[in-house]
Amino acid sequence: MQWPIPPLVALCAASLVLAGCARDEDRPRRPLEPPRDAQYLGVDTRLLDNSMVSFQVRMRGARGREDVVAYARCAGAQYALIRGYSFAQHVRTTVERRGDVWEGDGGFVISPDLPLGLRNMDAEVIVDDCREQGIPTV
Repeated sequence: MQWPIPPLVALCAASLVLAGCARDEDRPRRPLEPPRDAQYLGVDTRLLDNSMVSFQVRMRGARGREDVVAYARCAGAQYALIRGYSFAQHVRTTVERRGDVWEGDGGFVISPDLPLGLRNMDAEVIVDDCREQGIPTV
């Protein structure tokens, strides 16, 4: 025997599913707070195949891992635009600190169309944010 699902339970379940589907641009954005004393020491781009790219970034003055990841995301978004693509998907970024220099290795998949997944980036939006924050791109 099947039990009917009460309407309120069904509504709550549907709301949770839809909330998980919200796009990044639909979520509230954090205020721009770039690191004050950041020195961006360069990006090394490594094409792994036609759509997979790795960016090694180096910087001083990072407040933590998030600043290094932001630098790699800026490089990934600009690279996607340079290649004529509109989207990048952030796969992972590893971060290490050696003395006062932070190093990151960010992996991205670039795509002309919106890829499936949750870590998609609209390249133009990200590059605009990077400019506003003073984070250099490729």
